[in-house]
Amino acid sequence: MSIAANIVIALIALLHLWFLVLEMFLWTKPAGRRAFGLTAEFAEQSKALAANQGLYNGFLAAGLVWGLSLGSVGFSVKLFFLGCVLVAGIFGGLTASRKILWIQALPAAIGLVLMLLA
Repeated sequence: MSIAANIVIALIALLHLWFLVLEMFLWTKPAGRRAFGLTAEFAEQSKALAANQGLYNGFLAAGLVWGLSLGSVGFSVKLFFLGCVLVAGIFGGLTASRKILWIQALPAAIGLVLMLLA
């Protein structure tokens, strides 16, 4: 179960690195606008906010990678950052788009369950 949890955590970290790229570098580009359903005007007006959000996603990814790099002593670090991802996913799902519940919160919940069962 520990291997499965670590695989899920690594995938979540990669997902958050992708969010960083989308929000910090592709927000105003066609790929970023398409991913978030934005008009060119709105993307341009909100690009500073999106970059800030992308940076936070990068910190979540870094924390998960840090926890993975610590091996068995990284349990608390992984637990903390998965909890942060879960809370952010639930908040985003309730305030921005229900899709966030499936893309961010559900994987974090699965990772947490797998960690706790290991």
